[in-house]
Amino acid sequence: MSLIARIDEFKGAWRALGTLAPDRLSALRRVATIESIGSSTRIEGSKLTDREVEKLLSNLAIQSFETRDEQEVAGYAELMDLVFSSWREIPFNENHVKQLHQILLRHSEKDSRHRGQYKTNSNSVAAFDENGVQIGIVFETASPFDTPRLMAELVTWVNEERDKAQLHLLLIIAIFVVVFLEIHPFQDGNGRLSRILTTLLLIRKRSTNPILPELATL
Repeated sequence: MSLIARIDEFKGAWRALGTLAPDRLSALRRVATIESIGSSTRIEGSKLTDREVEKLLSNLAIQSFETRDEQEVAGYAELMDLVFSSWREIPFNENHVKQLHQILLRHSEKDSRHRGQYKTNSNSVAAFDENGVQIGIVFETASPFDTPRLMAELVTWVNEERDKAQLHLLLIIAIFVVVFLEIHPFQDGNGRLSRILTTLLLIRKRSTNPILPELATL
């Protein structure tokens, strides 16, 4: 709770900067977006540096990406842009979570068959040695059979808790992310999507402060 209080103080200081020049705010957002996309995709195994991510983002209109790393970064970047520009029109429900997943994997050729669909095969998180041989299961995720029910319960819980406003929003989001990853509802892209959904939930906090979308990326 002490850490949450410090975060709230930090947010209050940002609110005081509501008159920050638009060009400076835009530059901050771009840097934060590049670093967010780069680090998030590298967690999943991407080899692209922040400089390479920046170069790719400047050529997104090409819509032609040769490597899987480029495909994943392009999908992540497009989804981030959508969340920033249209967060008011993205209610937090299962249909929209599935649509966001579909956009996330839009350019990923190997994921075309399961974009926007809950998993149909087990996807427990496994550990591998340096030769790519599986050496054990880190943790068991939800079964494909249980996933729809568990996701419905999770999304309902988040919306109900936000409406009741008895828990701090950061606690609600933290619990959501842990349970979402425990379920691992999609065949692939769960980690990346969890970070996108974190940003969406932060931005959708009951506030009209124009700086919140930028603050949510920092």
